[in-house]
Formats: sequence, C-alpha cells, structure tokens
Amino acid sequence: MAIYNYKALDKTGKEIKGIINNVEGLSAAKAKAKSMGIMLIEIKEQTSGSVKKSTGFTFGNAVSINDLSLMTRQLATLLRAKIQVVEAFTALVDQTDNPNLKISLSEIRQKVNEGSSLAKALADYPKIFDNVYVNMVEAGETSGTLEVVLLKLADFTESQLKLKNKIKSAMTYPMVMMGAGGLMIGIIFIFVIPKLTKIFVSMKRTLPLQTRICIWISDFLTSYWWLVIIASVLGWMSFKKYIATEDGRANFDTIVLKLPVVSEIVTMINVSRFCSTLATLLQSGVPILVSMKIVSNLISNVHMKRAIEESRQSVSEGASLTGPLIRSELFPSMVTHMIKLGEKSGELEPMLNIVAENYEDQVNTKLSGLTSVLEPIMMVVMGVVVAFIIFSVVVPLLDLNTVTR
Repeated sequence: MAIYNYKALDKTGKEIKGIINNVEGLSAAKAKAKSMGIMLIEIKEQTSGSVKKSTGFTFGNAVSINDLSLMTRQLATLLRAKIQVVEAFTALVDQTDNPNLKISLSEIRQKVNEGSSLAKALADYPKIFDNVYVNMVEAGETSGTLEVVLLKLADFTESQLKLKNKIKSAMTYPMVMMGAGGLMIGIIFIFVIPKLTKIFVSMKRTLPLQTRICIWISDFLTSYWWLVIIASVLGWMSFKKYIATEDGRANFDTIVLKLPVVSEIVTMINVSRFCSTLATLLQSGVPILVSMKIVSNLISNVHMKRAIEESRQSVSEGASLTGPLIRSELFPSMVTHMIKLGEKSGELEPMLNIVAENYEDQVNTKLSGLTSVLEPIMMVVMGVVVAFIIFSVVVPLLDLNTVTR
C-alpha cells in the first residue's frame, strides 16, 4: 500500500490539495479520487525522501521524540490487542500527522508485508530509528515480547527527552542574560562612548588609563565591528572543525572533565545515560556485548566512551565489566561498586536502574543549582563591567567640573 499526494478541482472548480492513504497502486488512488467527486490535476506517490525534514528538536534528526514515543506506544497497544503487525501499521499511518513518519511507516508496512522482519525494515530508516531502537525491536521479535519492548522504548525515549529539556531550560536563562548584557554593553561602546570622547578630547588633558582603554575599545568596535563579526564566525567554525578531529575532541573533553561544576554534571549525565540505556537493552533481551557497543555510541565524552569500550572487551574475554571502568577513574566509585554487586548477584539490570534513577535525580538537582549559581556570578561580572565603564567616564567628567570651577 502507498500514499499519494494529489492536486485537484472540487465540484465548485476550486483547486484543492490532499493525501490518499492505503491504496494499492496509482490506478486505485485515481479510482478513490474519482469516488470523492474531485477532478485530478496532478497525483504522485510520496516517499520518505520526498518529504522535508521536520524542524525543532528531533530524535535521529527526522522525527520529534514526542511523535516517535506516541507512535511506539500506539503500536505496543495494537500488538497487545493481538492485531497483526501489517494491520497495526495501517492504523498508525492513518493516525500519524507527522509527514516524515507517515511516509516511513507506510514504506515499513509494505516491507513487512513482503516478508521482511520489523527490525530489518526499521533499520532502513536510521534517521528515525537508531541502533537502540532497532536492536530492542529485534530482541523483542526474537523473544516474542515485542509489545513489552515497545513500551520500554516509549519510556526510554521520553526519559531522554526530559533530560535534554532540563539541560536546555537550565541553560536558557544564563544565555539570555549573557545576550542581553552583551547587547547593552555593545550599545554603550558603539553609541554612547563616542559622544563622550568628543568632550574628553576637548579637555586637552591626559586621561586616566581606564578611560583610554574604554575609548580604544569603543573606537575599535565602531571602526571594525565587521571584523569582530567575521572573527567570531571564523573562530566558531575553527573550533567546531577542531573538535571534530579525534585529537581535538579528546583535548576538549579533557578540559571539560577538569572544569568545576561542569565536569560533575557531564559525568552524571553520561553515567545516567550509560546505566539507563544498558539496563533497558539487557531487560529487552539484547546480548550484553551488543548492548555495550550500542551504549558506547551514546556517550558524549570520548574518554568515558573509551572506558566503556575497554569494559566491553573485558566482558568478551570473560572478565569483569567494572575493571576498566574503575581503572579509568572517570566513573564514581559508588557506580562501579553497585555494578560489581549486580554482576556478582546476577541482578545487574535492577542495579543499573537504581544507579540511573539516582543519578537522574542528582542531575536535576545540579541543573537547578547551576542556574542559582550562574545568576549571581553573571550579575557580578556584568556589574564589574558596567562599573568599569562608569568609572572610566565619571573620573574625567569630575576633573572637567573641577577645572570649570
């Protein structure tokens, strides 16, 4: 079955556009359009490559996490009701509003109908369904617990979205403050200081050092504002290019792990992601070596990622999971201790869940505290800058007032 976009004329002669779902071929789509009482002008089949990518925050850069999570829950519900996979996807295509997801689901349904496994069909759309999703579905199909795995997937995607939203919300206020403060200072240097400079020049006196610095900054920004913009853009592009290299990324992540406050938050986020994802994969029946390979690709810090990859190698050789993690000194001792206990007791998944929940709570607390800490720091910095500008301006004016008297 396919989906077709059409352009047609209705009974009043008005041009309309629409979609025809769930039809077998072009002739069936034309017949359905005829039964709707419209005259076709143009009709063509939609494919996943013909739909523009959605904007905003996405999972896999193509479909929002909300859409993916909702679709996953709906699919799990339909499968629990003993509805066949192909029929379930037919219902999902009708219920989904996101055009990217609608077309992809239609194509997946067709592949499954032709004999492909669901996991293999999903793997053809990596921008929507990543390795975690595909491997969990494959494990669910193999074990016969697909609907249970899908529900876990929905919970997992929602938890990842909540964490990202908390990080974004924690950083929004400081970024707005920095932007507003920078704009205000820029306006002072570009528009206010030049007018005062004329007064200072007319005094024909040696100006204080801070005033000369202030005037120099103002002159530079007024004359070379375009150079500042170009330098900022080139600097940002150079930085992005540098951290895209293996050595650049390693050096950057080393610095991040040494920064106060930031290093602790980065560690907590990566530990929480490692534990929650590994627990979800193992509970879904994904083999531990495959699970750890997937998890290592989700870790943002290259040094922590390297430790997990060494841990995977250790497991493949029959050794402990925690050995390389302990030697790296990047994972908190409480985390490695609890994972070690989970290995010995055969309760690794529940222990990983406990660690993930604990660190998720700590991340929330730290992010809330970060906003409280950054606000007064930024206020002090802004106050110092403004005080410097005022002091630079007021001292010469006071001297002028003294001379006038």
